[in-house]
Amino acid sequence: MKVVVTAIIERRDRRFLIGQRRRDDTSPLKWEFPGGKIEEGETPEAALARELLEELGVTLEKCAEIGRTRHKYGSASEELEIRFYAARIKEGSITPLAFEQIAWVLPKELGNYDFLAANSPLIAQLATGRLKPGEILEQAGNPPEK
Repeated sequence: MKVVVTAIIERRDRRFLIGQRRRDDTSPLKWEFPGGKIEEGETPEAALARELLEELGVTLEKCAEIGRTRHKYGSASEELEIRFYAARIKEGSITPLAFEQIAWVLPKELGNYDFLAANSPLIAQLATGRLKPGEILEQAGNPPEK
């Protein structure tokens, strides 16, 4: 089973960073949280740091796992395990290197975007305020492994 890590990045103004997949990608123009597959020999935290650098040109400062789900897309033969992480990135510019566009959205606005299906349970928790990644991150311990 392939494992995917996903960063839920929340700013101080409570907005979340989301990215829109490119037109030529699988599930074109769908919205998602940044992240990607764990490569062999990587820890989930190291994979998340690598993916954020590759997709947005940013450095991961701290992360804490906040949930998991399993999902099988369409005709795909393999089920994915998706691990969601509350994540903090270093201040600086964000460049959508792997996205059509990025946006900072309020929790209540998440439902206005056409997200990948696997994100639905998480979107519901974020939109209603039942899950507060920023608060979870504040209570979490150490920075990610390198």
